[in-house]
Amino acid sequence: MKHFLSIDQGTTSSRAIIFNSNLEPILDAQREYDLDYPNDGWVELNPQDVLETVLASLEHVLAEDIDIEACGITNQRETTIVWSKSSGKPIYPGIVWQDRRTHEFCNELKLKGIEDSIKNKTGLVLDPYFSATKIKWILDNVEGAREKAENGDLLFGTVDSYLIYMLSKEKNHFTDVTNASRTLLFNINTMEWDNELLDLFEIPRSMMPAVLSCDGDFGSININNYKIPIKGVIGDQQAALVGQSCFKRGDMKSTYGTGCFLMVNTEEDIMHIKEGLLTTIAYKLDDKVHYAVEGSIYSSGNIIKWLRDKLQFFETAKESEKHINKNSDSNNVIFLPAFNGLGAPFWNSDIRGGFYGLTQDSTVEDMVTASFNSISFQTKEITTILENYDIHTNKLLVDGGMVQNSKFCQMLADTLNKEINQPDNVESTALGACKVAMIGSKIDIFSLKNTEGKSFKPIEENIETLSKRYGDWKSFVLNILKFN
Repeated sequence: MKHFLSIDQGTTSSRAIIFNSNLEPILDAQREYDLDYPNDGWVELNPQDVLETVLASLEHVLAEDIDIEACGITNQRETTIVWSKSSGKPIYPGIVWQDRRTHEFCNELKLKGIEDSIKNKTGLVLDPYFSATKIKWILDNVEGAREKAENGDLLFGTVDSYLIYMLSKEKNHFTDVTNASRTLLFNINTMEWDNELLDLFEIPRSMMPAVLSCDGDFGSININNYKIPIKGVIGDQQAALVGQSCFKRGDMKSTYGTGCFLMVNTEEDIMHIKEGLLTTIAYKLDDKVHYAVEGSIYSSGNIIKWLRDKLQFFETAKESEKHINKNSDSNNVIFLPAFNGLGAPFWNSDIRGGFYGLTQDSTVEDMVTASFNSISFQTKEITTILENYDIHTNKLLVDGGMVQNSKFCQMLADTLNKEINQPDNVESTALGACKVAMIGSKIDIFSLKNTEGKSFKPIEENIETLSKRYGDWKSFVLNILKFN
């Protein structure tokens, strides 16, 4: 039986999983690292931490001396790393996708009336979330950076590009179409870096990686006497789409990691939605491009981490389940999940989070429930918009660490009034990377079916309660937005 290596590089941890050709995980290793928050709205990582946690995870699973056919890489998207071609060293910390430092520049561009043109080319909104303004900020603020870039010594990459470059002897400077489509520099109509956008953001084309299909040949990993071909690269949310086998139009999944990302396959249709949802590339496999619509929510799992580490309401994320009230009722406590602003569909960089409606009778359980409510309510915002565009589904496929919480899955079912399907393997991103590597190795994966997981169906008595709480939450958010 053949084996495949999946590297899943996330916002706060790196993971390596070996799957067999039946898509069963055989070995698994994970290493965490910390983010830095040097200023309000700034979020950074140390690229060396990313590399070291990936290497440590790889060394653990490869110690078993299993023959590996190929590797697939999936990664946090938009996070921006710029490094020297001559030294291989980053010139600045990686600027994480959550970072909001460039929002004023984005607002300046919006005033010039070019946002619609950018959206038509890229499918994205003009927002600090994406890589372009992060690259420009580094070039403008790191001493000597712009001169080095113009002389061809600086390279840009999302995390996939950085890992490919650092892990391979070939020093290949590659990315795939899904990660490229999240930079605000890639034209999803022509499938090329857009010269007008590069000029707009003052980014030399020489910095940009070559763009391959998800199942392209990205070189090889050279570690511990292993030479493993990299046969698949795909952004983490697109990987989850593939991992959940969402290959047909209308197939929809929602991933609950550090943030939450709901994505629906639209096949060859480039579907633009005005109400703050994104058009992006789902994947390019076997030379065929599928597109997707995505709702990006900044905060989900990081809220639970904050409740655990900062407020110390519980010791482990798993324990949070015990603190969700019966019927998912927060008893009028509202939580605004805006640590770094709000993503889809609001896209507001200035707003900040907090609890509202607290009284002396409010409990830890009320606050925890309200926090989980805020995640499910944002999901409802996105599904409601999709339904207005005749994208309907009676079932939502979910994955990510948070959905191991059964009470949260039930809350989602009751909030959305839809069946929620939790897979047996909630690590759909890693599974998706494995599938892409298998396709890159000319293996037919489309006949392989995911194992059936657990389903959560709406409970009638909870639907009414959560509908009212959702209405209160949305009214509160809209009122806050009026003042920001």
